[in-house]
Amino acid sequence: MGMMQEFKEFAVKGNVVDMAVGIIIGGAFGKIVSSFVKDVIMPPIGMILGGVDFSNLAITLKEAAGETPAVLLSYGKFIQSVVDFTIIAFAIFIAVKAINNMKKKEEAKPADPPKQEVLLEEIRDLLKEQK
Repeated sequence: MGMMQEFKEFAVKGNVVDMAVGIIIGGAFGKIVSSFVKDVIMPPIGMILGGVDFSNLAITLKEAAGETPAVLLSYGKFIQSVVDFTIIAFAIFIAVKAINNMKKKEEAKPADPPKQEVLLEEIRDLLKEQK
């Protein structure tokens, strides 16, 4: 079997296609989650915390000299990223928990009996009435 044939079999396998679709949808969903956190979650939290923003915290390692900008250790951006991640992770946890609860409720509902069984029960009841 040639290399092109092997590659073709690999590329068209269901798992590869499913994974590609998942990555694309995940990227689009990431934008939705980022907007949700930035535009919906963070404003009230910022108001509660008094507008705390860690991203400006830094240690100057070397002062600016002429055209050369200062060398900064921007640890505040890291702290802000950790805070943002924690909020995003918690928001996703709540969403997944809500979805799982809805799934459990759907699974708990008894399924309707098949149409054929209902018809057979009706026929049985009619036959009993004729006796």
